Amino acid sequence: MGFPHLLAPGRFGTLELPNRIVMPPVRVRLAHVDGTPSSRDRAFYAARARGGAALVTVGSMIVSTEFEPPSSALVRADADWFVPHLRYLTDGVHAVGGRIAAQLTVGAGRAGAPEPGREAPVSASDNSWVASPVVTCRALLADEVRLLVERFGEAAARVAEAGFDAIDVHARVGHLVDQFLSPVWNRRTDAYGGSLENRARFAVELIQAAKRAAPGLPVSVRLSLTHHTPGGRDLAESIEIARILVAAGADVVVADGGASEALHWAVPPMYLGPAPTLADAAALRAATGATVVATGAIGVEAAEKALADGQVDFVGMTRALIADPDLPRKLAGEVPGGVRPCARCNICLGHVLGGMHVACAVNPQAGFETLRPIGRAPRTKRVVVVGGGPAGLEAARVAALRGHVVHLYERSEHLGGMLRHAASAVFKREARAMVDWWTEQLRALRVTVHLGREVQPESSVLREADEVVIATGGLPVRPRGVSGLDRPSVVDVAEVADHEVGHRVVVAGGGSSGADAALHLSLTGHEVTLLVPTEEIAPDLFEVNRTALLRRLVESGATVLTGWRLRAVEEGAAVAEGPDGAARIPADTVVTAFGTRPNTALSGSGYEEDPRVHVVGDCVEPGDVGDAVHAAFEAAVQL
Repeated sequence: MGFPHLLAPGRFGTLELPNRIVMPPVRVRLAHVDGTPSSRDRAFYAARARGGAALVTVGSMIVSTEFEPPSSALVRADADWFVPHLRYLTDGVHAVGGRIAAQLTVGAGRAGAPEPGREAPVSASDNSWVASPVVTCRALLADEVRLLVERFGEAAARVAEAGFDAIDVHARVGHLVDQFLSPVWNRRTDAYGGSLENRARFAVELIQAAKRAAPGLPVSVRLSLTHHTPGGRDLAESIEIARILVAAGADVVVADGGASEALHWAVPPMYLGPAPTLADAAALRAATGATVVATGAIGVEAAEKALADGQVDFVGMTRALIADPDLPRKLAGEVPGGVRPCARCNICLGHVLGGMHVACAVNPQAGFETLRPIGRAPRTKRVVVVGGGPAGLEAARVAALRGHVVHLYERSEHLGGMLRHAASAVFKREARAMVDWWTEQLRALRVTVHLGREVQPESSVLREADEVVIATGGLPVRPRGVSGLDRPSVVDVAEVADHEVGHRVVVAGGGSSGADAALHLSLTGHEVTLLVPTEEIAPDLFEVNRTALLRRLVESGATVLTGWRLRAVEEGAAVAEGPDGAARIPADTVVTAFGTRPNTALSGSGYEEDPRVHVVGDCVEPGDVGDAVHAAFEAAVQL
């Protein structure tokens, strides 16, 4: 399909943008320790601008350290000496014809992360600290609020001087400004508390300070429309707040959802389905007439329809542009190849929240733009890749881009490996799209794919290759002490998509693969019992994703038994042992999800000493898709 509305120009305050695709504020944590942007910062944002994003936004730029220590690796704007360093960043984006905005933040308040030696954070009122609920935050004095407004204006003047094209006010996900906006966190009795107008006063003054300090620059405000937490803000109140902020001078509202305790709504993983916050953004625009940027896992087809229907004005695609910086230009036909889909795995967010810099499971160059170029190899080689899972597919793609003649061998009749099986879940359409993208890339790059071909250690295929990448993946773990696992009613979790599954299903294994299978089967009409041997479900999953998964499991009606282990499979039942003894659970099918172990049939057959051989992915150590893809990229880019 074409994308005439997505690619049409649009007004963003005083800016005329070439299309409707923007990159909302994103924290990438690539800055130097002193808060100056690095060459990697510049390359990251410039890559997205070069790829056609109409506006890219630097996230969470610090305006003051008086009440909150600077978060490491974030860009700062709290002193005049930062200006030339900030100009280095804007020059990089402008050099490729892009526009760049600065999101300014007065801090996270109660949502702030622990820092060495940090005292209790400040907040709108004496709220508990998210990181340590037994600690009570200190309520800011009114004079301190006004000081932050002053600092915000000073920072706005600096970013304008440094060449930024727009300013965004951080007022989302339960951070400090949001704490003032919301009655659940704001119990003040002064001019900054009580009525809706008073609670919005801090945000209003920040907008006005930015307008005064940077005349002519558009000012947007990023606002969480629904908190999805007990006592949190609902859509109706957010619409009233947005009216106040627009009247105060906000040119654009960047809409999202969630709070510190509900980040899965701010950065929706695959479990929440497509575009879960788009309806809220559309309701905001309909009620206020404001210029609205919708965010939150909005695919290009849904974005085109939302724009065509006049629901929103722009679409924010942070993770999609991390996964594929060239997305806009590919849609316009200016860059060949299909769009690499975002898997919505949230590795990008997990890295940032974990104190690391941004990274992407499906794009190993994201955050490494200056460190991981794909150049042509000095000599064309014959490269054999064994295994058609994520690691093998990425290795074949990169080797072909390097100019090598690549042959990929896969023992099954399908590409994708474990990812293909995982992608069978109804909520993992992005994983299916990822396999399709790799398949199309290999076709376009003329990689020869041999399906149904298992390569043996003595094969001439290996002997005749200049370079060999072994990516044979993992094998299912079969624990001792469980009888009946050879029964026809037992199916490994990786094979569920290829088997007929009965109505009553017991899933044994509480990791993410077992929980995903339980959710998928429950959503598709099966009666599901999930046996979790520990008290924690899916402990291997990133916490933001895990929260969403657990919510969906409860909603699906699946029975979840924590502290229960599978002991035997019998005719028509699974025997499990729990805290109160054993129980016989009726089951037509038992799905085992005990994890994986490396498949060393090839890698452990003497080739590990051969300098031509590179072993990557789960056949080295089982991990997630990102681990496999990054290892494969690193190996292939050196061939």
